[in-house]
Order: sequence, then structure tokens, then C-alpha cells
Amino acid sequence: MIDLRSDTVTRPTAAMRRAMAEAEVGDDVYGEDPTVLGLEERVAGLFGHEAALFTPTGSMANVLAVRSVVAPGEEVLCEERAHIARAELGAHGAHSGITMRTWHAPDGRVPVARVQDMFAPDLGPYFVPTAAVAVENTHNFAGGAVVPLEQLQALRTWADEVGTSVHVDGARIWNAHVATGVPLTTYGGLADVLAVCLSKGLGAPIGSLMVGSAEAVAEARVRRKRMGGGMRQVGVLAAAGLHALDHHLDRLAEDHEHARMLAEACGVDPAGVETNIVVVPHDDAAGFVARAAEAGVRIGAVGPRTVRLVTHLDVDRAAVEKAAGVLAGL
Repeated sequence: MIDLRSDTVTRPTAAMRRAMAEAEVGDDVYGEDPTVLGLEERVAGLFGHEAALFTPTGSMANVLAVRSVVAPGEEVLCEERAHIARAELGAHGAHSGITMRTWHAPDGRVPVARVQDMFAPDLGPYFVPTAAVAVENTHNFAGGAVVPLEQLQALRTWADEVGTSVHVDGARIWNAHVATGVPLTTYGGLADVLAVCLSKGLGAPIGSLMVGSAEAVAEARVRRKRMGGGMRQVGVLAAAGLHALDHHLDRLAEDHEHARMLAEACGVDPAGVETNIVVVPHDDAAGFVARAAEAGVRIGAVGPRTVRLVTHLDVDRAAVEKAAGVLAGL
């Protein structure tokens, strides 16, 4: 079975398993796990920030990151299909007491003028004030779309002018970096706080990090514990993330090439596929998914008329070619 449902289905490579088995560990709740500390310092440095916090999931990293810039009773603005709005089960309202308003952008971009129109300054006890704008880069449900650098720069300039924060959901920011060549430090410099994931394109079995200022991360460490996210000898997992950064970052370009091959097989213009996600319109998404599974290819429906295919570390070129042949014949 060729599994293209998500890049979260990857399994640790043999070399990654060795790195995990040999990891030096300590108690992370006490701040004594050297491998976790090394991972946090490295990722913070990659994005040009002061600190980072290792979390078990991307949703937790996002909740902590958004809460660091949005207080209870305030709002965050984001695109209507953003992961924080659509796929985190209302965690930001349930845990942090914040609200959201959304803009519509089928291409996953950031229409800065529209965001400016939506912005609500503190107008007294009448309207919810906007505390932050959240950007997803790459944008999952927009087909792995990369947010153009000029839009991020324009958003940053405006946010500084009005005194609001910018949160970046960078679960797949590694893909954006490889696809565009934009340095990670550049992306990091345009955000007050980020959440980045190790268990998607990088192929680690678990783990994300919140990245931001030392003060924000110190506060998030307390909230992480309060949410049940305090972990102990977790260096065995952090080691997988370090190995992924060493060995799996540049190879993301292969996933992008494979995605374009699958797009063409499914009748989607490959020129519009920027990274490792292909969104395929289909009148009967569930039926298409079922027929593909019968033929040995697992794909996922993300709507009644939308199918998603995601390339990743565990699907090599031969498997992609085979899957393309199957999908083209359905």
C-alpha cells in the first residue's frame, strides 16, 4: 500500500532510530535533558530567535505560540482554512479563551489590504481587539502554498505600525525554505512567534517547537506543564529531530518534484504545485479515495469534493511513479 494521506505517516529511518537509542537524556521538566536543550537552542538559532520550546504536537506548539501574543478575550486573524481555525478542535478557544476572525484566500496567500480592513484596534468595551495575525506557511489546505516573501514583509511592516503581533504556523516552513531559498532566519525575523514541526516533511516520529523570545518561551513552559505537556527523558525524541535537521531537510526538494508528478497524473497543473501537497478537485471525493485504496494507493478526502495527496520521506520515486499510474487510470 502506497500511503499518500499525509507526510505525518513517515516512520523513523534506521539511522534515526540509532540516534534515538544513543541519545543522552535527562529530566526535561527540570530543564536537564541535554538533547532537548540542544534541539531547542538549534531551532531557535535557525530562525534568529532567543528561545524555543519542545512540544509533543504541532497543535500544542500553536496553542502556546498564539497564547503568547493573544490574551483571553482578544482575537487572532487568520485565513478561513488555517490549521489553527479548522484542524485543532477549537483548542485556542477552549484552552486560551481567544476568538478568531478569518479572511478568504483560496490561494492561501495573505491579502494585506484585507487584513488591514479587518484589524480592530482597542475601541473600549465594545469590540474584541485584534492582538495578532496568524499566517500558515506553507498553507496545508491551499495545497502546500508558499506565502510570498513580499506579503510577509508588508504584513510585518504594517503590524509594527499598528502594534499587533504576527504568528507563523510553520509546520511546513521547511518546505517553503527549500522551495524558495528564503533563509529560515528571514522567515523567523518576520514573526514574533512561530510553531515549527519535525514530524511532517522532516520525518521525525513526533515533535514540534514553539519559537520566540526568551520571556514568551518561559511563560509557555509553564502553560505546557499546565496542559499536561511536561515530559521527562524526552531526549530520545529530540534526537530524532536533530537527526532530521541534519539529514532530511535538503531532500524535501525530492518530495516537491514527486508532488508535481502526481498532480500531472491527476489532471492538476503541476506548475501550481509549489511544495509536497496536491489538492485534487473531484465531484465524488469519497468514491475516488475508496477506488484508490482498492488499487493500493491511500489518499485522503479533505472535503466532499476535494482530495489531498501528500508526498514524503517514505514514498520514493518508484512508488510515486506507480501511484501516478494508478491514479491516472481511476
